[in-house]
Amino acid sequence: MKYARKRVLVTGGAGFLGSHLCERLLADGHDVLCVDNFYTGSKDNIAHLIGNPYFELIRHDVTFPLYLEVDEIFNLACPASPVHYQRDPVQTTKTSVHGAINMLGLAKRINAKIFQASTSEVYGDPEVHPQTEDYRGSVNPIGPRACYDEGKRCAETLFFDYHRQHALRIKVARIFNTYGPRMHPDDGRVVSNFIVQALEGRPITLYGDGGQTRSFCFVDDLIEGFIRLMNSPDDVTGPINLGNPREMTIRELAEAVIKLTGAKSELVIKPLPADDPMQRQPNITKAREVLGWEPKVALEDGLQRTIDYFRTRLDA
Repeated sequence: MKYARKRVLVTGGAGFLGSHLCERLLADGHDVLCVDNFYTGSKDNIAHLIGNPYFELIRHDVTFPLYLEVDEIFNLACPASPVHYQRDPVQTTKTSVHGAINMLGLAKRINAKIFQASTSEVYGDPEVHPQTEDYRGSVNPIGPRACYDEGKRCAETLFFDYHRQHALRIKVARIFNTYGPRMHPDDGRVVSNFIVQALEGRPITLYGDGGQTRSFCFVDDLIEGFIRLMNSPDDVTGPINLGNPREMTIRELAEAVIKLTGAKSELVIKPLPADDPMQRQPNITKAREVLGWEPKVALEDGLQRTIDYFRTRLDA
C-alpha cells in the first residue's frame, strides 16, 4: 500500500541520531513512525515532535517482531556508547542481531527499502589508515567491546544475505564519531564527556596519553548523508563510510573544548580502556563520488552549538 506521503519507520528514533533523523524526515514531508524502547533514547529528544500530525511514537523493542505498513525503514536501534552497550552486553548483541532479523523480515514482507546504521567499530583497532570500506577490520571477538562491534558486523552480514537471497533493497552506512545537540550527558562519549566536565569546572579526563585519534562529524552533516544514501539508486547498497575525514588527537579535542567553553579545567590522565582503537579516520571517497556528500560544518562551529546545548541543559 502506498501513501501520498512516504511512510518511514525509524527504529531508535528517540535517540541522539534517531531524533535528528525524525526531524529531518518530517521537514522533508514524510509520515514518520518513531520506534524506541527508551533504553538509551529519551522522550525529551522527540517531545517537540509529538504534536505533529505526521509523527507517531511507538514504544517497542526491536528484538521482538513488529508488524507495520511502511515504505522505508531506517534501523538505528542499538546502544551506541561503551557505557550503555557494556551495561547489558547480551542485550546489545540481541538488539543488533535479532533487531536486524526482525526489521529485515518486516522489509521483506512489505517490500520496503531498509537502511542499516552500522559503525566504524566494524574496523576494530585498524591496521589500515584511513579506513576504506573494503578493509575487513581487526576486531577482538571476545573482548568487552565485542557485543557492539561483532553485533554490528553480524547485522551487516544479515543485510547483505537478505539482499542476495531475497533481492531486498538495502543501504548500509558505517558511521564514524558523530556529535551534536541531544547527546546524552552521561553516555561516556568523548565530546559529551569533555563538554560536561568543562562546563561543570571539573578536570577533563584523558585516557592513555590523549594521542589516540578520532574524526568528528556534526550530526546535521551525518543526517544529510543518511538521506542521500537512502535516496540513491537501488544498486548503491554500501557499505559507505559517513564521517568527517579531519583527524585529530583526543588531547587536541580537549584543548578545543577548554578554549570554547572558557573553562579552567586541568587534564587528568587515566588508563586506556581495553580494545580502545588508537586511530579512527574515514576514507570518504566513495561517499563523495557516489552520494556527492561530504561534511560542511567546521569542528569549531559544531562544538559551539553542542556546548550551547549542554549549557542550556545543565542550567535547566
